Amino acid sequence: MDVDSGIYRKLPQWVTEDQKPPDINERNVFVVGINVNNDLFVEGAYADLYNLKDRVKEFILNPLEKENLSEKEPKFIEPFGELQRSKGVVSLTNDRGTDYGAYIRVQNELVAAFNELRDEFSYARFGKKFKSLDEDLQKAVRDFLPTAISEAEPVEIKR
Repeated sequence: MDVDSGIYRKLPQWVTEDQKPPDINERNVFVVGINVNNDLFVEGAYADLYNLKDRVKEFILNPLEKENLSEKEPKFIEPFGELQRSKGVVSLTNDRGTDYGAYIRVQNELVAAFNELRDEFSYARFGKKFKSLDEDLQKAVRDFLPTAISEAEPVEIKR
């Protein structure tokens, strides 16, 4: 299939049936859902698309070390040294009846949040945007700020 478009995602490592999935602290999961009526839910409550990106950024960065936002863990990343990296993951679920357009709009906001975080980090460290960095620095920034979006199989979302 020759296709020049799609949604780029790094797939998680394959887990065999006999392997136990990793323990994930609920605090580190930012739950986003879209129901059959194309309503957006964030952390169980109705939400507006216009502020989704900022909410994801705040969840990942957690600059005020709030207990209800993602934890951080030290990680050594060449050439930066040890940084406090977010353990946060955005979990996206949609209903089987969700319109494709609504799904893509939410996806775009989620990806834009991570892109903006990389740009802000790159600008603070190097005075230029992420895309202007050389390949090695881009890889290091991506290691610090990976696109941590987990997508579940479509389900029936009540509401």
